[in-house]
Amino acid sequence: MEMPDRTMRRQVLLFISILSLTSVLCQVSYSIPEELAKGSLIGNIAQDLGLDRKRLTLGKARIFTGDSAEYIELNRERGVLLIKEKIDRETLCGQTTPCALHFQVILESPMEYYTVAVEITDINDNTPIFEKSDMVFKISESAVIGSKFLLERAIDPDVGTNSLQSYFLTKTENFVLKLKDQPDGEKIVEMILQKSLDREKQEEIFLVLAAVDGGKPSLSGTAQIHVTVLDANDNAPVFKKSDYRATIPENAPKGTVITKVSASDADKGPNSKVTYSISNTAADVRGMFEINELNGDLISKSNVDYEKGRYYQIHVQASDEGGLTDSCKITVEVIDMNDNKPIINIMSQTNVVSEDSKPSTVVTMVNVQDLDSGDNGKVHCAINEHIPVTLKPTSNMFFNLVIDSDLDRETASEYNITVTCSDEGVPSLSSSVTLTLQISDVNDNAPVFERSSYEAYIVENNTPGLSIFTVKARDADWNQNARVSYILEDSSVNGVPVSSYVSVSADSGVIHAVRSFDYEQIKDFHFRVKAQDGGSPPLSSNVTVKILIQDQNDNPPQVLYPVQTGGSLVAEMVPRLADVGYLVTKVVAVDLDSGQNAWLSYKLQKATDRALFEVG
Repeated sequence: MEMPDRTMRRQVLLFISILSLTSVLCQVSYSIPEELAKGSLIGNIAQDLGLDRKRLTLGKARIFTGDSAEYIELNRERGVLLIKEKIDRETLCGQTTPCALHFQVILESPMEYYTVAVEITDINDNTPIFEKSDMVFKISESAVIGSKFLLERAIDPDVGTNSLQSYFLTKTENFVLKLKDQPDGEKIVEMILQKSLDREKQEEIFLVLAAVDGGKPSLSGTAQIHVTVLDANDNAPVFKKSDYRATIPENAPKGTVITKVSASDADKGPNSKVTYSISNTAADVRGMFEINELNGDLISKSNVDYEKGRYYQIHVQASDEGGLTDSCKITVEVIDMNDNKPIINIMSQTNVVSEDSKPSTVVTMVNVQDLDSGDNGKVHCAINEHIPVTLKPTSNMFFNLVIDSDLDRETASEYNITVTCSDEGVPSLSSSVTLTLQISDVNDNAPVFERSSYEAYIVENNTPGLSIFTVKARDADWNQNARVSYILEDSSVNGVPVSSYVSVSADSGVIHAVRSFDYEQIKDFHFRVKAQDGGSPPLSSNVTVKILIQDQNDNPPQVLYPVQTGGSLVAEMVPRLADVGYLVTKVVAVDLDSGQNAWLSYKLQKATDRALFEVG
C-alpha cells in the first residue's frame, strides 16, 4: 500500500545513455520520510524503469550497495522496493542534507545496472536536549549593563524546520536573552544583563531556559540556570579574536598542539586570572579535543579521521575569578592524507565464456571506491597484459571487463585476470583482485588423420574378421566435440561394395577383413575412411587406405604337356640307335602362385631303369 502524499513524496528521474555493451543506465530517485516501518513501500521500480517484472525475476535482479548498510530490499515478484530496516536519518547522515541512499539494481543475461537514489527526509522525532541541564554562574554585582553570559546550547539532531529554532527564558527583571546567528547556521545563546544586580537584595537567582524546535507539533527541552551574585569584579575577559582557524593532518598523533587562544582581563589580582574551558560543544567533539585551562592550548585527545569528519567547531570560554566570561570559536580543518587503499567491488561476474564469444562481450562489472579526497581519492585501474580482455570505464568509478579479440580454447583454455587500482596519492596506494575466466569449447576443429594415406598388407587365405590395420585421427577440440567416430565410405571393388571386403570399427578405427582373400583373384584394392567428430554440426575429414594381398603357396604345379587323359600312360618312341643325350620328350608345367611360390623344378619320381633316362 502506498503512503499518502502528505507523508511520502516520490520522484522519478530517468537519465538514459547507451554504453558500448548496449546496456542502459537509468537513474531513479525517490523521496521517503525517515522511520518508516519495515516492509513499507518505497516505489514500483519495475514500472519506473520501464521493465517487465519477469525481467527482474529472470535477470536475478538484486541490489548492490557497495559497503553501505542494507536498508532497502527488492521484491522481484512485485517489482517494488521495500524498507528492509527502519531508517533513522540522524544515524545515517547526521546534519548533512540532503540525506540519500545510493545503490545499484543489477540484472544479468544480459548484464545491466541502474543507479537508484532514495532521499531520506526528516521528521520531528528528536527533542532539543541540553547536555548540561544545570548552568551555574557567579556574577559580580558590579557587572555593567549589557554584560554577556554565554549559555549552553541545546542539541537537536533534526534538520530544517524540525531543528532547533528558538530559546525562551523565564521572565526576570535582570536578564534578557540574545540569540546570535553564526555563518554556519548555529545560534549562540547569550544572557544579557539589562538591570544591575544587587547582592544585598538578591544573592541567588534561579531561571529556566527553554529550547523549542520548529516541528508541528513543536518539541522543547529545558535547563536550569543558577546565578550567584558576587561582589566587585567589573571587567570580563576579552579574547583577541572571536574566530580562530587551525588545521591538523589526519595522521597527527595524540597530544598534538593544534592552536592557541588567548584572552586578557583588565582587572588586577585574582580577578584578572583567566581560565579556559570548552563549552557549548557536542560531546563527541569534546572527546576528541581538550584545552589547557591555563595557557589556552588546543590539544588533540584522539586520532582524527578525514573520512569521518572534515572540520570541527569548538567553542572556548574564558572565565575570570569573578565569574565574568567571554567566548570564541575555533574551526579545526582536517587535512586529508592518503591512508585508504582503493576498494574493488565485483558487481557481477561471468566465470565461463564460449570461445566464439564476440569482441565487446562483457564478462565482469567492477566498482571502485576510495574514501580519500582530492588526488588521494583519484583512482586509475589497469589489468595485466597479453590477455584478450580490456578494461573499459562506463561511468564514474564503474568499469567493465570486455573481450577485445578473438578467443581460441585450443590455444588457451583459461585466463587469470588481475585488476589493479592505484590512487594518485604520494606515495600511491593500490589494491588488486584476480579473476579466473575459463574458455568453453566450440566445435571449430575437424579430426586430422595421423597420415595423409595408409597402406596395409594381409596374407591371402586369412580368417574372416581378422584385424588388418588401425587408422587414427585426432581432434583438437574438447569433450564431445573431440570424440572421433570412423565411417567406411561407400565405394566398390571390381563391381562389389567395399563393405563386403572390409569393415571399420567406429570407436577404435580398426579395419577388419570381412572375407578371406585369394591372391590369385585380387592383388590389391583401396577405399576411403571418414573420421567424424561428435560436435553439432559435426566436422569430418577423409583418408585413403590401400590393402595389398600377399601370396601363399596354395596352388600345386599343373602339367600342360604331355597331355594326360583318363589316367592312361603317355607313350614316347625312342629309336633303338638313339645316342646318349637324345631328347625323348619335353614336360611343360605351370604354377598359379607368384614369386618363389611359382618357381618349378623337375625330377624323376619313378622309372623302371633310372640308369637309362634323366630329366633336365
